[in-house]
Amino acid sequence: MTTKHIKPFDGISITLLIITILFFDSCGPKKNEWRSIFNGKDLTGWTPKFAGYPLGENLRNTFRVEDGMLKISYDEWDDFNEEFGHIFYEEEFSRYRIRVEYRFVDDQVNNGPGWAFRNNGIMLHCQDPKTMAVDQDFPVSIEGQLLGGNGNDPRTTANVCTPGTNVVIDGELVTNHCINSSSKTFHGDQWVTVEVEVLGSESIKQYVNGELVFELTEPQLDPRDADAQKLITDENNLLISKGYISLQAESHPIHFRKIEVMEL
Repeated sequence: MTTKHIKPFDGISITLLIITILFFDSCGPKKNEWRSIFNGKDLTGWTPKFAGYPLGENLRNTFRVEDGMLKISYDEWDDFNEEFGHIFYEEEFSRYRIRVEYRFVDDQVNNGPGWAFRNNGIMLHCQDPKTMAVDQDFPVSIEGQLLGGNGNDPRTTANVCTPGTNVVIDGELVTNHCINSSSKTFHGDQWVTVEVEVLGSESIKQYVNGELVFELTEPQLDPRDADAQKLITDENNLLISKGYISLQAESHPIHFRKIEVMEL
């Protein structure tokens, strides 16, 4: 029986090993660190979907990048005909924070619905956009609703809406479509920062300019909703633990100058 001698690492081999480890460690996203998911140059990583149109069609150049901002613009539209749009980021997330800086600008497109005046949203735990029906208005998701004031009346932002979903608040299942937050009203074209902490199927907390304004638990599919019914695989477990992120186009122009994610 012979004994094989293993050649020890020399200095060069150890150095190469360390460099390789550091390289692969730096390739992927790191937890507990903010990273931008919008590069400020183009729509790389983002895919639009408009009701009535196939995935990937950027209807009338609505989603665009100008001046380092992701803009939702209606200057190439004559009228709005319920062609609600969303733009989806390519990655799925479960436990994370998302932070956006936004402002509403200009006038609403002609024939935009009254409720959609200065109205947008961060759609969280979205269904895969590939599973959306061509004529589907909104992805099944939890919406962090972004609203702007009309110059006079109170109107909170970072509300929660629930297309195809339900949530629990203070231990009670809530099936209302939209629930108001406790935020202040933001009139005019001022920049607003909204941050949302999403902890899988456990909880979602929303902050406006650093102030906690909404908290919910147990985001879940709504078995009464036709779009959600297609996604239900276990009627005894409706909880949503992960999904995609999208931003809306609901007929009012809006700018986003920062879109960042921190995985937890």
